[in-house]
Amino acid sequence: MDGISRSGAPASSGRGDAGFFARERTIAGPNFNRWLVPTAALAIHLCIGMAYGFSVFWLPMTHILANTDAAMCGDIGFFQALFTTTCNWTVPQVTHIFETFIAMLGVSAALWGGWLEHAGPRKAGCIAALCWGGGLIVGGIGVMVHQLWLVYLGAGVLGGIGQGLGYITPVSTLIKWFPDRRGMATGFAIMGYGGGAMVGAPLAVLLMGHFTGSGGTGVAMTLVVLGAIYMIVMVSGAIGFRVPPNGWKPEGWTPSEEDHGSGMITRRHVHLDRAWKTKQFWLIWGVLFLNVTAGIAVISMASPMLQDVFGGALVGIQDTAAGLTSAQKAAVVAAAAGLVGLISLFNSVGRLFWASLSDKIGRKNTYYTFFVLGIIVYCLLPTWGHLGMPAMFVISICIILSMYGGGFATVPAYLADIFGTQMVGAIHGRLLTAWSAAGIVGPLIIAALREAQLNAGLAPSQVYDRTLYIMAGLLFLGLICNALVRPVKESDQMTAEEVEHERSLQHDDSVSGSAETAARGKFGVGGVLAWLGVGVPFLIGLYIALAKAAALF
Repeated sequence: MDGISRSGAPASSGRGDAGFFARERTIAGPNFNRWLVPTAALAIHLCIGMAYGFSVFWLPMTHILANTDAAMCGDIGFFQALFTTTCNWTVPQVTHIFETFIAMLGVSAALWGGWLEHAGPRKAGCIAALCWGGGLIVGGIGVMVHQLWLVYLGAGVLGGIGQGLGYITPVSTLIKWFPDRRGMATGFAIMGYGGGAMVGAPLAVLLMGHFTGSGGTGVAMTLVVLGAIYMIVMVSGAIGFRVPPNGWKPEGWTPSEEDHGSGMITRRHVHLDRAWKTKQFWLIWGVLFLNVTAGIAVISMASPMLQDVFGGALVGIQDTAAGLTSAQKAAVVAAAAGLVGLISLFNSVGRLFWASLSDKIGRKNTYYTFFVLGIIVYCLLPTWGHLGMPAMFVISICIILSMYGGGFATVPAYLADIFGTQMVGAIHGRLLTAWSAAGIVGPLIIAALREAQLNAGLAPSQVYDRTLYIMAGLLFLGLICNALVRPVKESDQMTAEEVEHERSLQHDDSVSGSAETAARGKFGVGGVLAWLGVGVPFLIGLYIALAKAAALF
C-alpha cells in the first residue's frame, strides 16, 4: 500500500502526523469515484432536513401532562413557561423552537463557514452530527423533565448549530468535484434537505405511536431515538467525504468559454473577507431572502388556506349552507393534509430539477424564471379560489414550492459562478443569514396580515388575497435584485499568491501533483450500496408523501 492509503487517498509525507479528521486525510486517491460524494451529502441533508417535519411534534408536546389535572400555560408569560413544570405548553410556545434553529442555522453557517473551508467536510460533518443528533437528545431530555428551556437549548440552539454546519458542509466539496455540473451537484445534496421531512416525519409519527404505549405522548423518547439515528447516519456520511486535490478535473472535461451569453462565470476567486462586502453578495442575499419569504408564505398557510378557501368543495360538497358534519370536516382536514405531502415532494424534487436546469440556462436566467413565473402564479391563486378550482390551486402551490426549493439549490452554484470556488462554502454560509431573516420575518408578516384582515371583518376565504398579491410584489423586488447582479470587479479578486496561501491553509499544496490521476476509480459495488443506503429511505418517504397526497384527488 505504498502510494495509496486504505481509504483511497494518496499517501503523503506531509500527512503522517495528521489526525483522522484532518482535511488532508480526506484528499482523494486514484481509486475513488466522485459519484460517491453526493451520497455522503445526502446522508447529512436527509437527517437535518427533518427541520421541515418538526410540526408533527407541536400538538403532542402540548399534551405532555395529559394524565394530570394540569392546565395550559397560556395564562403565564413566555419566560415563566420556560421553567414551569405544572402546566402544559401551548402551540405558540413550542413552535418558536423551529424559528430558533432556523435562526441558529444562518448564524452558525455565517460564523464558522470560513473555518469549515480549512477544517474540511469530515470534521465539520461529524461536529454537525454531534450538534444536531445531540441537540435532539437534549431536547428529548427536556421534554422528559418538562423543562421548555432545555428543549430550546437542545433542539433549538445546539440543533441549529448542527443544522448550519451540516447544511454548508457538502457545498464547497460538491462544487469542486462537479465543475461541469455545479447546479446538479448541489441540487442532489440540497434535495435531501427538502426531502428530509418526507423520511423523518413518518418515522417520528411511527416512533411516537410506539412509545405512547408506555404512557405519555412518546415525544421525549422519539426525540432521543431520532437523535441517535441521525448522529450515526450523519457521522457515516461525514466519514465518507473526500475532497479533490488542487487542479483536479473530470476526465476529458475542459472549462467551456460559453457562459450563456452573460459573462457571469468568473475564472478566478474572491476571498470571503471581500466577497461579503461587494454589492453582488448583497444583491444575491436579497434574491434569496425575497424568494424564501414568498415561499414561506405558502408553506406556513397552505393547509389552512386550502380549507378556508374551498371548504367542503375539497371533498365534492358544493352546498355547505347547513354546515359540515364531523365526518365531512375530518375528510376536508385529511384532504388538506395531503397538500402537505405534495409540498414536501415538490420542495424536494424541485431542488434537483431547477438546479440541474441552471447548468443549461445559467443561474441568472433560472432566477428570472423563478420571479417571473412566481409573480404570475401568485397573482392567479386568488382567481383559482374565487372560481372554485382547487385542482389549479394545488398545482399552482406545487409550482411555487418547487421554485422555493430550487432557489436554495441554485444559489450555491450562483455564488461559485460569481465568486469562484475556492471559498464558496464560507460565502454560502454568510448568505444563509438571508434564510434566517426570512424564516423569522416572513411568518410574522403573514400572520399579522391575516389577523388584521380577519379583524376588519373579511371572510376567511378572502383574507389570503391581499397577502398573495403582496408576496407577488416581493418577488418583483427579487426580480430587480437579480437583474442588477454583475460580475465582480477584478480588483476584488484574489491574486495567485493569495490563492496559494489559502490553499496552504487547507493543506492542499503537498498533494496537488496527484490531480491528474486522482478519482479515476470505478463506481463498483460500494457505489451501488451507498446510493441504496440514501435512496431507499428517500423512496419510502416519497411513497408515503404520494399516498397522503392521493387524498386530494
